[in-house]
Amino acid sequence: MADSSYAPSTHSSTAEGTHLFSLQQCRLLVLLRGQVLMNNCKLLQRDNIVRGDHEVLSFFNPLRIFVGTKQRGVGIQHKCYGSVAGLVQRNPRFSKLNDDDVRYFEGILGAKNVIQDEDRLVTSNTDWMHKYKGSSKLLLQPSTTDQVSQILKHCNSRCLAVVPQGGNTGLVGGSVPVFDEVIVSLSSMNKVISFDKVSGILVCEAGCILENIMSFLDHEGFIMPLDLGAKGSCQIGGNVSTNAGGLRLVRYGSLHGNVLGVEAVLANGTVLDMLKILRKDNTGYDLKHLFIGSEGSLGIVTKVSILTPPKLSSVNVAFLACKDYSSCQKLLQEAKRKLGEILSAFEFLDGQAMNLVLNQLEGARNPLPTVVA
Repeated sequence: MADSSYAPSTHSSTAEGTHLFSLQQCRLLVLLRGQVLMNNCKLLQRDNIVRGDHEVLSFFNPLRIFVGTKQRGVGIQHKCYGSVAGLVQRNPRFSKLNDDDVRYFEGILGAKNVIQDEDRLVTSNTDWMHKYKGSSKLLLQPSTTDQVSQILKHCNSRCLAVVPQGGNTGLVGGSVPVFDEVIVSLSSMNKVISFDKVSGILVCEAGCILENIMSFLDHEGFIMPLDLGAKGSCQIGGNVSTNAGGLRLVRYGSLHGNVLGVEAVLANGTVLDMLKILRKDNTGYDLKHLFIGSEGSLGIVTKVSILTPPKLSSVNVAFLACKDYSSCQKLLQEAKRKLGEILSAFEFLDGQAMNLVLNQLEGARNPLPTVVA
């Protein structure tokens, strides 16, 4: 967001007597946070970004573009988002992989799960759109949380850069290396741990492919609240780490509402067990929300517990033609009003998109042939 405001409470205590920050203290906290952010900007500029005449990579970095804070009345308003183009260089503080590191990983995972073959590394180094390509020399395939912990603990002690990778189906290059980072693939952690038919709560490992989970739940009479076009290869750990929305968001909401708990491994190897299976839980901080959508920047998600709804008795799909975008909006309003909570999805495509489908997919036909695209 471009602008935001913060209006702290002026009450000094709650009914139970718990002290809250005063208005002055809240302002001070926000200003201090802004100063820390500015310091981080300076570190990023010094260590990671070298301005140059040749644009190598364009990227979005809110810390780098942080402008400052401005006090207005009882709130703090600031602008902190933008985009910047620069020459990105490998951070020299990161170590380079050596033979001792490889032998250590082989001792943990076994030689077959430590991949150095260049042909096998091509897929993991390249994103799905073939727009970004890294140069990693090592792919690790742990099968347990403990192995992930040992890997990250060693990489942390050696200052080796790491990139976690799920199904590698993302469209923005977030799951591939930028340079020679060690790739940690969760594909071997693909077991369903438990499923409770009474509550509909599923617990599984992060490497489970979404379509496999959907098939498992279908046999149990349940469905996943998440459905994606990439369900045949994307993994639930990656879905959680990117807070994937999917086709059913209209009815079931985002993963922040469906994921009950996660298990995650921090960069130093510490395992955080937040794998709750209780839907109503108001005990303390709900730290799982920090990892949902964090894209691996805080740690690697290794297990997930998720609430799954019962399978619908019937599903109906309507393909309608609208004359303009305003008509689509009116149709959505009417669908919400008439269908209420049973509306699972609502999507639209324009004439240009329809023509691309008809021209590029063999055998495709226009279901509305009388409509002029």
